[in-house]
Order: sequence, then C-alpha cells, then structure tokens
Amino acid sequence: MNYNQLGKSSIQVSAVSFGCMSLGPEHAANAALLHRALDAGITLFDTADLYDRGENEITVGKAFQGRRQDVILATKVGNQWRPDGSGWDWNPTKAYILQAVEQSLRRLQTDYIDLYQLHGGTLEDPIDETIEAFELLQAQGKIRAYGISSIRPNVIREYVRKSNIASVMMQYSVLDRRPEESCLELLREHQISVLARGSYGQGLLAGKPGKPYLNYSAEEVARAAAVVRQVAERVGSTAEVAVGFVLAQPVVASAVLGIRTGEQLADAIRAAQRSPLSTEQLQTLRQALPANRYEQHR
Repeated sequence: MNYNQLGKSSIQVSAVSFGCMSLGPEHAANAALLHRALDAGITLFDTADLYDRGENEITVGKAFQGRRQDVILATKVGNQWRPDGSGWDWNPTKAYILQAVEQSLRRLQTDYIDLYQLHGGTLEDPIDETIEAFELLQAQGKIRAYGISSIRPNVIREYVRKSNIASVMMQYSVLDRRPEESCLELLREHQISVLARGSYGQGLLAGKPGKPYLNYSAEEVARAAAVVRQVAERVGSTAEVAVGFVLAQPVVASAVLGIRTGEQLADAIRAAQRSPLSTEQLQTLRQALPANRYEQHR
C-alpha cells in the first residue's frame, strides 16, 4: 500500500480509502469489514453526519474502538436534519459547525477528527464564517485538518484563496474528467490534495450495463467501458484500471471507494497494490472519449 501526505498537513493517507456511506445496519459485520480493510493497509475511512442520519458515524466509531490511533477518520458537516426528519437543509454557518462537530465526535467515540470536511458549498455561503469555524476547531485540537467536498470550480477557487484547506474531495474518473480543466492543476500548485470519489463511474466502468452519464450517451459510456476492459486484459481487473487512472494524477492523495461487501473490498485492495498504469495505457484511456468540462459554477 502506498501512502501520501494530505496537502500541507502532517496526515498520511492510504492511496485507496474506504468510503463508508454504503455500509449496512449491522455493526458487527461492518466492524469485520472495516478491520479487514485496516489490516490490509487502508487507513483513511470517510463518513459524514448526513449518512443514515448519523448512524454511519456510529458504526464507524464502534468499529475502531481500541484501534483509533491506527486510522484516519474523515467526516463531513453542513447538512442539518430537520427536527421532523423530513429531510435536511444546507447550513454552513459557524454556529452550526461548532455544534455539529460535538455530535460527530460523540458518534465516532473520539476526541478528535483527522479530517473535517464541508459537505458541499456555494458562493452564497458565509465562506469567511465557515473558515473561521474550521480554524477554531483546528486551534482547539478537535480536528487535525479541514477540507471541502465540492465539484464546483468557483467554490474551490474561493477556498484556495481564503483558507488553509488540506484537501478537496471531488468526483473524478475516466467518465468525469471535468476536474482536469482547471481544478487539478490549481490544487497541485497550492499543495492541496484531491480525494477522488466516483472512480468507477457509478459502476459503469466496472461491469454495469451502459447508460447515459453526465453529458455522455449510453453508447459513449459503453465505448469507454470497452476501452477500460481492453486495458484490463493486460493489467488486471477493470476496477484496477479505473482506480489506476485516477491515481496517476500526482495531486490525488487517495481514491475514495464505496465499499459494502468483501468482494468490493478485495477489488479495492488489489487496485491499491497494483503498479501504476503506463503512459501508453493512460493515453489509451484518455482517448476513449472527448474530455467533458464544467458548464456551470465556473
């Protein structure tokens, strides 16, 4: 397993990390799966207070009691559940973040969070106030580093300019190369790491039937998946190729893979352990489709 520094922080993260959102309701089964991942060298585990109304944080916290020092816990904030449970509202205010972190700490059964992330964001947010909250929590030792989870170039630019974020979590894959246009190079220049999600393109690059995705037709998606399979014939599985494409970007510190089953975990471990794709293989993948670009939030 390779490990990378997360931005300018002192945190080292595994090149492949465990996206916990898909975990089921059984704490014992989740703990067994999470421990298998940790024993295989995966150290970064990503959750959010939004997932399953906080139950996802609870199951992760239960799993790592006694092993807290071995893991990097990342969670997210900004989506506030309504009292009647009918849904949630966006709330990036300082007051809410300072309140929500206490609940996340309690659910995770820890006194600090390694990476605390804003779970979205718009230019209409009170961004200075949001940053103040994260900086205060860092000064208090309740979080080690902070970042944002966003695919919006205009929001990312604002946080690069104004804050000390260590990372940006964003969607990136063979089927979603929008970050290449402006975000990846900007973040690399400022020593801010990318946590890449969606490497499998909703499974379309790993065996699911083709369907429209972003601006691509079902036929274009199927063509890209065929190219991934072609490369996989020489290097391993389609999962390894899809993840290898993402990790070829030096600014990507970790590919965050949604894992629910032992088979998915095995795929993730193999992807983490394989050698990098060659320049020729990467070029073949890039030529599968014309690169897409952001049309909004510029």
